[in-house]
Amino acid sequence: MTKRISLFMLITVLVMAVFSCDQPEEGRLVGAIRIYDENPFYWEYKGQPVLLIGGSKEDNLFNHPEELAEHLDFLRACGGNYVRNTMSSRNPGNPWAFKMLENGLYDLDRWNDEYWQRFENLVSMCAERDIVIQVEIWDPWDYYRSEAALGHGSGNVGWESNPFNPALNVNYTPEETGLATEIETWPAGSPSEHLFFHTPPTLSDIPVVRKYQENFVDKILSITLQYPNVLYCMNNETGEHPEWGVYWANFIRQRAVDRGREVFLADMRYSTNLQTEDHRRLLHDRENFDFFEVSQNNNNVDDQLHYDRLLEIRKEILNCPKPLNNIKIYGGEPAWTTSAEEGTRRFWRNVFAGSASVRFHREGPSRHYFGIGLSELAQVHIRSMRMFADEFFVFDSYPSNHLLGNREPNEAYCLARPGNQYAVYFPDGGQVSVDLTGHDGQFTLKWLNVMANEWVEGTFEEGGNNLNLQVPGRGQWAAVLNAEE
Repeated sequence: MTKRISLFMLITVLVMAVFSCDQPEEGRLVGAIRIYDENPFYWEYKGQPVLLIGGSKEDNLFNHPEELAEHLDFLRACGGNYVRNTMSSRNPGNPWAFKMLENGLYDLDRWNDEYWQRFENLVSMCAERDIVIQVEIWDPWDYYRSEAALGHGSGNVGWESNPFNPALNVNYTPEETGLATEIETWPAGSPSEHLFFHTPPTLSDIPVVRKYQENFVDKILSITLQYPNVLYCMNNETGEHPEWGVYWANFIRQRAVDRGREVFLADMRYSTNLQTEDHRRLLHDRENFDFFEVSQNNNNVDDQLHYDRLLEIRKEILNCPKPLNNIKIYGGEPAWTTSAEEGTRRFWRNVFAGSASVRFHREGPSRHYFGIGLSELAQVHIRSMRMFADEFFVFDSYPSNHLLGNREPNEAYCLARPGNQYAVYFPDGGQVSVDLTGHDGQFTLKWLNVMANEWVEGTFEEGGNNLNLQVPGRGQWAAVLNAEE
């Protein structure tokens, strides 16, 4: 039975490489980030398949330019090649995109050059270092109630400070637009009555506001479309009406086509359950969204459930894959979502579930620790993940827990290239068997001590049987079996 399953899965992997999901040739910058033709679950960059691995100190990196070059250099030195950038100005002291006049109001017809220079500097510096940057256009936390509005003087700002607020610009009024000057709610998982998110023609159709929204997105594209290292996500964990995200996906796609460029787009919903209707709509929307953001799944506390939900999604699109990206992996100390240790396990489980990218979420302000960013712990795991990816060719592998025997829930996770390579990740020690009965010959076993960033040379093992794997010690380990020539 195991041989039949393995053969079926191998055929599936080969078929999906030639399935009718090919990307268009026109509009490509040479070497630009794009979906990997031979296995569309992954990305390629500069003509080579690439696993995107990252961690960074902030989500809106461009608006924190102090020692930014050094930060990116350090990420690269650790083996990282992936960062997030929300177009956000909610941190105290961040400049906004528009020019402030002497009367304290903003003019939405004029740009704040500092904001845009900061953004272009980030995109350029990332391109120089072969770092892929995932840009999120709209961050709801900039457009709703904020900590500052509640009297937390040092907290993040929101709608009460946002230039799009009709009370804060000279371009339109509350009466002309219907926009509220005060928002008393936080971003949530269902559509709000906040008309800023209802401007598209298919919703409330508010052209006087939409004009400036479009100008803002056009300005972003005037910078990013010059570079080969940019992916686009419409929103950060939005609960707004799906047509809001679809509108901006269509807008960006058309602008890119007009300028002879190819772009890759996604959106990110609020729910932590990937099987909800709003997530599934994005997953199966091939016209508007090229990859699927699974980051919200990293809020799940149950270890095995975190992995299982990823596999459920992956199986739904086996006949026509798209990359599954994790731009933020939660888990820090003190535990706001979960512990830092569990956050690192999610980092590895995502890769062993076939994800195309993994990035540790920022460490966050003192009140909340969302992730581990590019902390010392994150550096260890980024280095080890890069060491693993250099040894094991993930790009024609598939999740293969069915090959593991005597496995307890969350004990071990397997990726396989049947007959060529097998990899097993252990979150905290353990012992399982790997089914090699269909593949005779000899294999070389290597152990990666994740926390030590060190390969431990193993032994020569015979195929054609169920091979027992016992972790050399406690903690996180990965085993790699390579078939001998």
